[in-house]
Amino acid sequence: MSSIRLFILSSFVEFGPMHGHKLRLEADRKRVPLWTDIPVGAVYGAMKRMASEGLLREAGQEKEGNRPTRKLYEITDIGRKVLDELRDQALVDIWFRYDPFDLALTKAKPIDSVAFTELLADRLERMQALLTERSTMIEGALPYVGVAEEWALRHSEHRLAAEVAYLTDLLAAVPAIVEDELNPRPRKEKILGKGRREAASRKRRI
Repeated sequence: MSSIRLFILSSFVEFGPMHGHKLRLEADRKRVPLWTDIPVGAVYGAMKRMASEGLLREAGQEKEGNRPTRKLYEITDIGRKVLDELRDQALVDIWFRYDPFDLALTKAKPIDSVAFTELLADRLERMQALLTERSTMIEGALPYVGVAEEWALRHSEHRLAAEVAYLTDLLAAVPAIVEDELNPRPRKEKILGKGRREAASRKRRI
């Protein structure tokens, strides 16, 4: 799903015909980079691509004072249809990505609880700092955004808070992790593997 397409098309529905510079100003005003993956400078190129696809069309020109004449665009019927599809898809689809940290955790093989604890404690401290920074940023942005935008901003805050809670629990589990590395508990896969080997051995004897 393309976030920048969703933003651009919805902005044209909201504000009507406009040029790329005005769209960029709206993105800045709404603090879009704070709660989306959209680089504001990318709107110009995206608008041109969408115009070539028939989602936008030229709607005249605009000249203000001594500024250069700017080309205006507006959304097409096809663009409105695509917007509805993108919006519905974004609200329904669930995005989940595995964190490389999890793989690294299973390969860490910690035998020194002190060193492992220090490593995780440092990560927790940095995550807490990131959460604090994010919360401060959100509070500063609130006067400039609506309620829906506020909750879009708070989504990342809640995610970071969940990471902090997870790392706090993980730190408490360090002794058990280290003990399991030194004296591994029985794994179901290993037990099943042993049973299969014994069954195969009996079959060969028969």
